Amino acid sequence: MVESPVPLAPGGHAFDPVIGGSPPAASPPQRRSHRARTWMLGGLAVIILGAACAGVQWGANVGYDDALVAFQDTVDGAQADQARLDEAAASLTETMDAATVVAGARTDLLMDAESTAALDAAAESAAVAADEATSLADDSLPVAAAKPVWAWELFGATAQLDEERDDAAQQRDDFDDARDGAEAASEALSDAGMAAVMAAAGAADEFEAAHVSARNLDILDLRRQAEQVSGAVVLDATTAEAYAGLETAAAAMIASEKAELAEKQGPLFQARTEIEAFARGLAPGVLLDFDWSALVNGYGYGDSMGGYATWWYGDPGYSTIELSNSVAEYWPGARSKALVAHEVGHAISVKCEGMYDDSNSGTVEAWATAWAISKGFTDAANGTSAYGAPPQSLIDAAAGCR
Repeated sequence: MVESPVPLAPGGHAFDPVIGGSPPAASPPQRRSHRARTWMLGGLAVIILGAACAGVQWGANVGYDDALVAFQDTVDGAQADQARLDEAAASLTETMDAATVVAGARTDLLMDAESTAALDAAAESAAVAADEATSLADDSLPVAAAKPVWAWELFGATAQLDEERDDAAQQRDDFDDARDGAEAASEALSDAGMAAVMAAAGAADEFEAAHVSARNLDILDLRRQAEQVSGAVVLDATTAEAYAGLETAAAAMIASEKAELAEKQGPLFQARTEIEAFARGLAPGVLLDFDWSALVNGYGYGDSMGGYATWWYGDPGYSTIELSNSVAEYWPGARSKALVAHEVGHAISVKCEGMYDDSNSGTVEAWATAWAISKGFTDAANGTSAYGAPPQSLIDAAAGCR
């Protein structure tokens, strides 16, 4: 039986069926499936590459941010250390300024050579430390540039930040070293300065004892200035000013002593200086000034002698004794000694205030006479000839005034 041919599809071909032959071979793989796999692999590669790039970009950002934090922390620490260096440098400058005032005011009147040398050496070291501190105090610190965008830029910027962080860390070490140097120099200079001015203040007593002919007010000024210096604890402007005042007072004492000694010059110079030393010996610790004239209190001509005392109560009190030239002319006679003792009896009242009635001239003169007698001066020039003999009770009271 013959079968009808297979209907042809439009544009197709018809083949007779093969009888008893092999089955038709399988169709080869379609090329479209292969291309799909290729595109899938390509897309996956793009995704992987994109992810890798994103990871690199993220890592670059994180690395940069970490480096920036470390950099900023180091710079912030350096700025704080630089500020502390500024403070140390300012403190050192103040100490150096005070030392300069001391150096400008010092003389060989009070400050010893050893203290002077130590102060000069400390000042030289301080100048070196100050120069270093000042130069570093003006150093500028690194500043981070604007953050770049791309990974390759970020890697370079990160390396730059690390390098600048190391520089800032070195600057910080330099600031710390300079601060330590400035603080040590300031302390050493202050110590040397204080030792020097304290030594000068301590020499004031010996200086005063060597210049007893200086005027009372100049001596009192020296004491006040020495006391002020002795109360200082650090070398600063106040201490330096007090020391300068001390040296000024010492110079004033020298000047007034020269003037006083010049007034005593002449044939009676030796006797006058002996009488003044005698009077000071009768009243230790009492400041005495002396004036000499031809006439004092109306006496001094012929064989007469005159004396007059003025005193000021205070802490300490002081006195001025006026003597006629004739007291020196008859020195060291008993009359001269007794008259001088009477005047010292007035002067020593500054040590014995309240021990007698000093409200009228009669009791004042009786006291001075009694005091001279209590010291063993029995010549009538002790005041007895002029004011009469004082009561024994007053002599006994005067004996307690020394």
